[in-house]
Amino acid sequence: MKILATAETDMRRGIRVAAAGMGFGAVLAAAGLGAAPALRFADLPASQAGSTVDVELVLAVDVSYSMDPDEQALQREGYVTALTSPEFLGALRQGMHGKIVATYVEWAGAADQRVVVPWRLIDGPATAEAFATAIAEAPYRRAYRTSISGALQFSSQLFQESGQRGIRRVIDVSGDGANNQGAPVDITRDEVVAKGITINGLPLMLKRPSVATMDIEALDIYYEDCVIGGPSAFMVPIRDRSQFREATRTKLVLEVAGRAPRVIPAAEPDQAAGPGPGAAPPAAPRVSCTVGERLWQQRWGRGSDFN
Repeated sequence: MKILATAETDMRRGIRVAAAGMGFGAVLAAAGLGAAPALRFADLPASQAGSTVDVELVLAVDVSYSMDPDEQALQREGYVTALTSPEFLGALRQGMHGKIVATYVEWAGAADQRVVVPWRLIDGPATAEAFATAIAEAPYRRAYRTSISGALQFSSQLFQESGQRGIRRVIDVSGDGANNQGAPVDITRDEVVAKGITINGLPLMLKRPSVATMDIEALDIYYEDCVIGGPSAFMVPIRDRSQFREATRTKLVLEVAGRAPRVIPAAEPDQAAGPGPGAAPPAAPRVSCTVGERLWQQRWGRGSDFN
């Protein structure tokens, strides 16, 4: 699948890392990590020439009640181990500045977002270890509802407080369900991307969809069509608990390195809903971006005004 370069298309269609079918090394090799020459100041657009770090990165993680304690622990462990991995540190060293700034945020409902680890500079093993330790030591919590739009709005505002200027600004959002509260997620996504921010996704697809939990069948397609966006936006769906560490590490390495991964559409070509080889992606989302809101209203007997 060709990476789509126009801003309008990037906001509507993202890409999925083929992590489930490829090893970690193969994904990075396909992305060209380690093969391309280091970025130089002269290569940067004038608007980015005054950068001080390679990336300003918001790690925004779902703590809604649909996330069971085991999933929460795996999600957090994935980030902790990824941040201290040799692969992550190697990608950090290859950047033009050799440093990033990051913050770790937990989110649930439309008015429920908390900064767990404030902005910190990561420029080597010691600072990466300190950031990972701060995540690991934070108390666990769970909260009601799922507002991806609220998480994106909150995260986009945090860049004003980073204290650094990145070549890229990235929100890394992970979660196991569709937006069911707050502003429409696709409209919010477009507003955030219009600010020059890239949104990448880590949809967690570990459980069978259930009416009780309001999980949806095609969460990866939902993330691709309704959540992620911006230059070279991508997602890594996780379908098995054993994939957490590797998938999270792959995703962070690619974000820090700023490289495009080998990608495939979320809907495989042999599926009726998916585009064939070389076909342009459909203009409209393949799933309703208000499916979460509709399921919430239907569950509580209030009918549905959403399409």
